[in-house]
Amino acid sequence: MANKTQEVGGIEFPFPYIPYSIQKDFMTELYQVLEAGKIGIFESPTGTGKSLSLICGALSWLRDFEQKKRQEEAHLLETGTVPSTDGKDPPPSSSCQETPGTPGTAGEPDWVTQFVQRKEERELVDRLKEEQVRRKKREERLQQIRHNAQLKYAAKRLRQEEEETENLLRLSKEMLAAGAGLEQLEAGEEELVLAEYESDEEKRTASGVEEEEDLEEEHVTKNLCVNEDVKNLGSVQLINDRCMEMQRSRHEKKNKAEEEKPKRRRQESMAACPFYSYEQMQLLRDEILVEVKDIEQLVTLGKEARACPYYGSRFAIPAAQLVVLPYQILLHAATRKAAGVRLQGQVVIIDEAHNLIDTITGIHSAEVSGSQLCQAHSQLLQYMERYRKRLKAKNLMYIKQILYLLEKFVSVLGGNIKQNPNTQSLLQTGTELRTINDFLFQCQIDNINLFKVQRYCEKSMVSRKLFGFTERYGAVPLPSGEQPRLAGFQRFLQSLHPGATEAASPAPVEEGEARAPRPASPLMHIEGFLAALTTANQDGRVILSRQGSLSQSSLKFLLLNPAVHFAQVVKECRAVIIAGGTMQPVSDFREQLLACAGVGAERVVEFSCGHVIPPDHILPLVICRGPSNQQLEFTYQKRDLPPMMDEAGRVLCNLCNVVPGGVVCFFPSYEYQRQVRAHWEKSGLLARLAVRKKVFQEPKRANQVEQVLMEYSRCIKSCGQAAGMVTGALLLSVVGGKMSEGINFSDDLGRCVVMVGMPYPNVTSPELQEKMAYLDQTLPRTPGQVPPGKAVVENLCMKAVNQSIGRAIRHQKDFASIVLLDQRYARAPVLAKLPAWIRDCVEVKAAFGPAFAALRKVGLGSACPQQPPLPQCRFSLSFPLSPVSSGEV
Repeated sequence: MANKTQEVGGIEFPFPYIPYSIQKDFMTELYQVLEAGKIGIFESPTGTGKSLSLICGALSWLRDFEQKKRQEEAHLLETGTVPSTDGKDPPPSSSCQETPGTPGTAGEPDWVTQFVQRKEERELVDRLKEEQVRRKKREERLQQIRHNAQLKYAAKRLRQEEEETENLLRLSKEMLAAGAGLEQLEAGEEELVLAEYESDEEKRTASGVEEEEDLEEEHVTKNLCVNEDVKNLGSVQLINDRCMEMQRSRHEKKNKAEEEKPKRRRQESMAACPFYSYEQMQLLRDEILVEVKDIEQLVTLGKEARACPYYGSRFAIPAAQLVVLPYQILLHAATRKAAGVRLQGQVVIIDEAHNLIDTITGIHSAEVSGSQLCQAHSQLLQYMERYRKRLKAKNLMYIKQILYLLEKFVSVLGGNIKQNPNTQSLLQTGTELRTINDFLFQCQIDNINLFKVQRYCEKSMVSRKLFGFTERYGAVPLPSGEQPRLAGFQRFLQSLHPGATEAASPAPVEEGEARAPRPASPLMHIEGFLAALTTANQDGRVILSRQGSLSQSSLKFLLLNPAVHFAQVVKECRAVIIAGGTMQPVSDFREQLLACAGVGAERVVEFSCGHVIPPDHILPLVICRGPSNQQLEFTYQKRDLPPMMDEAGRVLCNLCNVVPGGVVCFFPSYEYQRQVRAHWEKSGLLARLAVRKKVFQEPKRANQVEQVLMEYSRCIKSCGQAAGMVTGALLLSVVGGKMSEGINFSDDLGRCVVMVGMPYPNVTSPELQEKMAYLDQTLPRTPGQVPPGKAVVENLCMKAVNQSIGRAIRHQKDFASIVLLDQRYARAPVLAKLPAWIRDCVEVKAAFGPAFAALRKVGLGSACPQQPPLPQCRFSLSFPLSPVSSGEV
């Protein structure tokens, strides 16, 4: 039995088993960073228990921090004086030894200074006493709830046992009356009870906090709703809108003067939610804080307590010691505020942070199409006309300003707001890039205060009202005088989306493909774009894309400086940990994120640990030439040449002959993957590959990924159990695709990972060119180094490479080879950007012969003595190699 607590460097870490040495180093370094209040960049390879080390190390520091805080409070309550940092009472100041009445350094008499100091200490002591009383009451309350939960669980089990006993007696009487034997009944009943008990235990042990990490907030809202009338609406947007309406209706007084039939029916539909009870949600909050619960348990608890699980969970945030949430919520200030997450003095740990910069950029960038602009204008205009007499003058003014903004946005694209965007052909096409100020001047909206418009949109929730307005009057009949106008409006909205059909006859959905959710209000996208335009002029750009028709054209805001939105996090938090399995190259985090956010270099700590596998369990190879001595350089100009694609196929044929199990090959893009596969199929190389490995291809549709992975895994497993020519499977994947991140190719699923070429981003895109120019202007250039703009392109490439090749080697006894097919990987600056655990043992092979010889050893399993022998490892070498070229080794 492993120890539950591990002591490292005088610190006790709660740990479920004996940790690896790198885990001990990781937790110790993490503890010290949190204690010092710094910002840490932590890298630990996948399969080394990174997430567990983060949790145990952080909770150990939290435990010691709270214990130290309680000791300081106890000392203060006992002595009435604030303890010094070294634990000793502060020495008396020199002013205390002076004669009373002598002016102090601030010009005040000493007795005044001492009086103020004692008063502050007394107030602090009083606050601590009140806090101590509240904490004691809260702990007693939680203890009582925990005790009641145990009693309730025991009573539930007792009731189940009594019901089972009654059923047993009833069935026994029936079976005895029918002449059946009692022994079969007892055996069957015992098996049933045991199976039920085991399923309950499995459910209890499988629940954890990590299940909620990848859920978006709107999905959580839908899954946690226990009001069946609201939940049956189906659409997440409709659920959110109805929830907000029911909350407002609780605080609004009913207007008895409105007796009109449609309005009376709408009033009934907006009755207050019976689950939105403050008292019941407070009780539910206490239940949530007792122990960790998954979403299903929260829903069950909410139904029993008749309280909303969603808001009950949010009420529990201030009192919680650990809050797990998607970091999209953390990084967006408005969403963070709405969720009730406060950063002041907190510790923030961001796991899987390799794409942190891209995430911040994506969250705060916005794009609106011409179709959305026209649709939002039409909806808002109809809304204003219907409620013009009920709107206040100030609200009417803001609505007219938004309509004016929409007209100008359409005009700057070259369209007309009054015409159908699908039929409007633009005279000017192409892409145009503007600074924020230039765009505002070009649109002639520089005289409008966008900050006030943004605040109006947030306070009034006009986009939600507009969505509900459209949904309501698209189905509810209108008065006779207004029916034709709204009917034409609905037809116009449908015409904005070519191919859309009536709700009564929905478009057919392919088998296995999920139906697309109802689109949100187009004004929501406009609000995001307007908020983006309030960014400082130097931190963003606006891209005008004119694509023939107005509906296909768009306005896009590109955030150039993600540090402006990360600065508040690092400023308010006590400490921030940025962790991931593949964080290299870390220069992007230091320069683009931390330095630009005002973080000094002395506050940043970097930590990178090795892997738990022995050095001989991994073979990283850089192969510069193929079997026919063709130089491997898959640049954009050369990779489409038939000799280059043929040489890549020959390399794979040789690899598949000696590598057991699965081989995963990554290509730079879906288009190049399709092109290479078509060429191999035409030249016969694909058939040669299929002799040894069944070939699979990564699908473009997300709903087909799981099926392909299951077939890929099933094929490898069956080939390992039965001798034959086929020794496994070959999976053709794409860098940055669905299988390059979050997929586990452990053991036989990934005995070899091949990277074809270097996946550089498209340097001709306006977004990347502007980003490069911005970095060249803002970041300092180191002598002898490439410009910052060019460096970021290389870093984007290597981040994608590191994320893809990290799919293999997932545990201590795993082994695999990593093959980089391009001579450019042999350059020293490129090798320096590989993860340390790969970089330290990489081998550069100028010719294919030595590389193939090294791969044969891995294929035979000689590099892995602890691994059980695989039948196909030796079988694959018992046949002569199939000739694929005259230059084959």
